Amino acid sequence: MRFYLKQRVFSWGDKFTVYDENGGDAYYVEGEVFSWGKKLHLCDLSGNELAFVRQKVFSFLPKYEILRDNVPFAEVVKEFTFFRQEYSIAGLGWRVHGDFFDHEYEITSGSKTIVSVSKQWFTFGDAYEIYVDPAIDPVTALSVVLVIDACIEAQNNG
Repeated sequence: MRFYLKQRVFSWGDKFTVYDENGGDAYYVEGEVFSWGKKLHLCDLSGNELAFVRQKVFSFLPKYEILRDNVPFAEVVKEFTFFRQEYSIAGLGWRVHGDFFDHEYEITSGSKTIVSVSKQWFTFGDAYEIYVDPAIDPVTALSVVLVIDACIEAQNNG
């Protein structure tokens, strides 16, 4: 499955629309404006929350928790490395690696690539093309992609 994540440029807080491969709306992402740490709600087209991403603010390295129905099921942690960025996803056994400077990265489970992300350049606002293996839950995959985007944004702004 292919998805396209597009940031809404003139909005208050983080807002994204996720399109399916046919260009139709698939999901919406809304960020909380006045909160400690990054908080994102991934919702269906009816506004029902499918996943909630929240940053753990008092940690040495970036750490985010992903919840479904208010139950944590995964934690994305930026690992301590000197020359490259790596992330691990506890609870899922996934790893994230690639060229984060150019926004080109993959999510793997074991030796299999299950998600690949590529930034689309020369667009108004951030836009990404995301391939999700059909055997993988797209909400889980998109939640992890949102975390990685938040980490890259924080690093670029910090």
